[in-house]
Amino acid sequence: MRRLYFLLPDLDTTKKVVDELLLARIEDRHIHVVARENTPLEDLPEASFQSDVGPAIEQGLALGGATGILAGLVAITFPPAGWVLGGGAVLALTLFGAGVGGFFSGMIGLDVEDRRIQKFHDAIESGELLMLVDVPKKRVHEIEDMVKSHHPDADIEGTEPTIPPFP
Repeated sequence: MRRLYFLLPDLDTTKKVVDELLLARIEDRHIHVVARENTPLEDLPEASFQSDVGPAIEQGLALGGATGILAGLVAITFPPAGWVLGGGAVLALTLFGAGVGGFFSGMIGLDVEDRRIQKFHDAIESGELLMLVDVPKKRVHEIEDMVKSHHPDADIEGTEPTIPPFP
């Protein structure tokens, strides 16, 4: 599956595109619309989860793990109070650092807007609607061509290689 991004100029165009996608056998659970706050989307499928928790956890795991490795290497190089430490200490500190980093980064990521959607913030605030459509890889060009041919005012904003865990 691939995620397509379309910026659409208004609510009427968005409704037409959704109808065409449904006729093209794209299920409504694979269509997500993001609009500025207080925009009535009526029966359009609204994007439900827009935080940055997934990428934040990944970064936290990486940074916490790297910090843990460094702390473990320092601990075996300069052991405290004459302790004899080995590879187990490095492993334990790496896992501990990754766990703590992933947890706290994930908590912060819950309050941060999704980075993939954040780049469309100005367009959304000016009244455009962002549509995210999850389609099978083999249908990407078909769906892009269909939307562009029927709605030349729609901006195709790219394709994401894999679907994020939280649409």
